[in-house]
Amino acid sequence: MAKENQIRRLGIIINKLRHVDYISAPDLIEYVKRTMSQQCGEETGYTVRTLQRDFGTIRRLFGIEIRHNGNGYSIVLNNSLANFYEELLCNFEILNAIDSDSAIQQYILADHRHHAQSSNIADILDAIRNRLTVEFDYTLFRHDNLVVTKQIEPYYLKESQHRWYLVGYDTDKKLKCFALDRISLFRIAADKPFTRREDIDIPALFRESFGIWNNPQIPVEEIILRYNSLDGKFVKTLPLHESQEIVSDNDEGLVIKLRLRITNDFVMELLSRSSSVEVIKPASLRQKLYDIYKQAIERNSPEKHE
Repeated sequence: MAKENQIRRLGIIINKLRHVDYISAPDLIEYVKRTMSQQCGEETGYTVRTLQRDFGTIRRLFGIEIRHNGNGYSIVLNNSLANFYEELLCNFEILNAIDSDSAIQQYILADHRHHAQSSNIADILDAIRNRLTVEFDYTLFRHDNLVVTKQIEPYYLKESQHRWYLVGYDTDKKLKCFALDRISLFRIAADKPFTRREDIDIPALFRESFGIWNNPQIPVEEIILRYNSLDGKFVKTLPLHESQEIVSDNDEGLVIKLRLRITNDFVMELLSRSSSVEVIKPASLRQKLYDIYKQAIERNSPEKHE
């Protein structure tokens, strides 16, 4: 129960700080005590010392820094990780909204599509924190399920398209991504510590890419897309990329502009709204989609099926 209460407190603290510019220690302590009482049905003691310990736990577990800005406590956002923090905080809000005595299925409808689960997340995070090399077998789907052994210096866990990936440096000193659901025989090489490179802004390397693909050899291009008015509403509320800008928005549809690398992940995303999307620029992307559509028509021809 003590652990459950601590997890609940962390969620209460993060959710409160997420919705205020700042809050004083007495007010935050009173809020935590009141909310814990409502959720647990009993009075709980909570002190400044415990609050400071919780701040430290939040920093260690989630990388979220909470500081006093002169007026009160607030979350300090790292701009390069702002999107990650926002997603993490939203998840805390959902979890914290679920009463401890509630049947979750009465309030939460989970996606029926589940990716293969990985039991290595805790060990990977431990290796990342302690700067320890990891070793594992990895299945290459694009090479007829060939299994290769990898030795990686782990830096980040990254989520994309319902999958989790390990981001780290391979033995060839190149930064690569590995899907956790294709990792097996995972082990931490405790005798192989490494020095983490702090001179590289790794999140920035993905800033101009969609999804998990990051190939610096692919140029960053200006992309202009048009959607019909209905799909445009969805694209506005869930932008394709942080660089997305609205060029025009009227009854004829939505036109947006982006700057990123045209990777396979991005092309697949465009195809998900193929009934609406039109590529205005660049011509190479327009041709790529045309070729995919043409092949799809040939594969799915009713005559061919018969």
